[in-house]
Amino acid sequence: MNYTLHQLQIFMKVVQRESITKAAEDLHLSQPAVSVQLKNFQDQFEIPLTEVVGRKLYVTDFGKEIAEYAQKILEQIDVIQSRTAIYKGRLAGKLKISVVSTGKYVIPYFLSEFLKRNPDVELKLDVTNKAMVLNSLDDNEIDFALVSILPEALQVERIPLMENNLYLIAGKNFQLGSGSIEPDMLEKMVLIFREQGSGTRLVMERFLKDNDIYVQRKLELTSNEAVKQAVLAGLGCSVMPLIGIKNELRSGELKIIPIKGLPIVTNWHLIHLKNKRFSPVAHAFLDFIVNNKEEIINEHFQWYRHFK
Repeated sequence: MNYTLHQLQIFMKVVQRESITKAAEDLHLSQPAVSVQLKNFQDQFEIPLTEVVGRKLYVTDFGKEIAEYAQKILEQIDVIQSRTAIYKGRLAGKLKISVVSTGKYVIPYFLSEFLKRNPDVELKLDVTNKAMVLNSLDDNEIDFALVSILPEALQVERIPLMENNLYLIAGKNFQLGSGSIEPDMLEKMVLIFREQGSGTRLVMERFLKDNDIYVQRKLELTSNEAVKQAVLAGLGCSVMPLIGIKNELRSGELKIIPIKGLPIVTNWHLIHLKNKRFSPVAHAFLDFIVNNKEEIINEHFQWYRHFK
């Protein structure tokens, strides 16, 4: 067998995504590059690892079995690298975290000092929607996930970090009378939703359902940033996390619309699977968060408390 570590990593990503195109996107490689490496890996086996039926790629039973061994090899390589660094007096290895889209405004502050103290740690950070984050956690592909809504179907341990407050947001030209508005007035407004699988969308839909609100005109966009830009442009209003719109509120480009029942308050949690076998790096990061989270919140998120 002459396979390389690079080929193993590409094969595992193809298995996980069941798509060469999606695997290429995740790995930041071109589709032809992934196809070539997958073919080179396949050439070392007489039995097919994958097959294409119609236009969809499937992993064969043999391919799934090889993937199990490949995963163990990759895990052992990480262990070897970590143990080597420890013997040299350093903490090294991979820290794998997946965060929901609006978590990108939170997680960097909880990572910065840890990475400064441990420059040999390699960070793999994936920012996506809630459904994809939980899939990665369930498949044991990551060490930690940052979510604002705890999963019901997974057994996890959690570390509460800080509140996640969601408000009804409009652009600067939105006309509002004095005082707050009633929830049923949302039926006459254009509301902008995140895509299915988004935690923000789930919270927004629960609020509408609890208030018996039927939205007649709505738009659907696939990222928090896209929603923010649409609200800025005056395309409609949306329920958005406060954490991602600080600068726009201060500049007056966006404004909070007072409405009964808002803000909706959830909590950011760093979660991991119960009985997760941590690498030395993951264990060190967990200890760092437990011991330093309050100091980080006080240093970087004082502004957040002014909106409570």
